[in-house]
Amino acid sequence: MLRSMPLARLVSRAACSAGKSQAPAALASRSFHASAKAFAPKEMTVRDAINSALDEEMGRDPTVYIMGEEVGDYQGAYKITKGLVQKFGPERVVDTPITESGFTGMAVGSAMAGLRPLVEVMTWNF
Repeated sequence: MLRSMPLARLVSRAACSAGKSQAPAALASRSFHASAKAFAPKEMTVRDAINSALDEEMGRDPTVYIMGEEVGDYQGAYKITKGLVQKFGPERVVDTPITESGFTGMAVGSAMAGLRPLVEVMTWNF
């Protein structure tokens, strides 16, 4: 029910339940200090969004690593890992041979040991 309500009604309802008599517009303007420009959507491709998320997560957590076919020097079959091997090195961006079940099993084992693997698989339908 709350998801379908406009922001002004939610703020008004919150003000009423808190015993405040301020107008909804005044409450809403005080609640959000950032400019509209800060929330403007940034246009990017899905590929760039995934690459950005991988970069951010690998920078935040040193236990995250990527493995898959051609993810290193070739920078991924779909260029998802573009620039990551240069930034994080071949220890964290691992090229594997064409053995999907093999490196998927390695990822499961390393996750059980406390690492956080990300596996890029080109295709399953060989």
